[in-house]
Amino acid sequence: MQFSAVRQNIVRLLVPRCCIIDTMPEIKCDYCRKLFFKSQSRINENKKFGHNFYCSGKCLALNRYRRKAVVCKNCGKKFERCLSDISINNYCSLSCSATVNNKKFPKRGPGFKICKICTKRFFGNNLYCSKVCYQKSRVCNKPNDLIKSLKEIYSKLGRVPAKREISEFARACIYAFGSWNNAVRAAGLKPNRSHENRMYKRLMTKAKDGHLCDSISEAIIDNWLNEHNIFHDRNVKYPTTNHRADWVIANAVFIEYFGLAEDSFRYDRAIRVKKELCKQHKIRLIEIYARDLYPKNNLENKLRFLLVKDKLNF
Repeated sequence: MQFSAVRQNIVRLLVPRCCIIDTMPEIKCDYCRKLFFKSQSRINENKKFGHNFYCSGKCLALNRYRRKAVVCKNCGKKFERCLSDISINNYCSLSCSATVNNKKFPKRGPGFKICKICTKRFFGNNLYCSKVCYQKSRVCNKPNDLIKSLKEIYSKLGRVPAKREISEFARACIYAFGSWNNAVRAAGLKPNRSHENRMYKRLMTKAKDGHLCDSISEAIIDNWLNEHNIFHDRNVKYPTTNHRADWVIANAVFIEYFGLAEDSFRYDRAIRVKKELCKQHKIRLIEIYARDLYPKNNLENKLRFLLVKDKLNF
């Protein structure tokens, strides 16, 4: 016998019938439709929150999982579903649901792409299936045209251009010849740096006025000073130390090209030392970085004050 039924029988034996009717009125179960006693406070609480009335926990569970026959919206198959799970659109399986939703809300596509170079199918966010196809797509010029253009640039500048000066053109040469130095050699020219002569090894380059420079970038700066008739000395010592300035103008202005800034701890330490020396001896220091030369030459803005000699306190 269930606990609720035992409790009701005990109440009937101990409490007079008139009192039971007054304190615990009978109410009908929403599942089995039987009458049972329930306190007035519980009845008021259920009515307040809109709850149903059940004579036992079994009726509560059976009502919770009570099913109703519905029709699948896709295939028309009849199946049962819990009352709480019934919605406007009911499907008998995930495949039926996917069939309808994919038609209503189309996805991005099959998920794969077709390479424009080799027509191979591949997955991912790239435009090409491999690095080889990507490089083939970037080679828009013929090797002979690239060599001809490189020779024209060389005759115009009077030297082999730095790769950063003509980044887009250099990129096309790399894709066509494998490397920038290979393209320079194919044009019958000598590369600025050999394979062994890398970042921290100097390559002596002569500027137009005969000054020896440590790199192409320094030669560009030296040539700019020479073209604007600004007298300058090379590799002058700092006061009290053996550090040398790249250029000195009238013993009053020091110009430094920090081309390898943030590439080496030792190089950055030398930069800090030079800045501190200029601060101690009240020397005006002009700092030039790679971003001032590449991809666009901004020396005109960087050294503009040198062109107005009357305003210089030499």
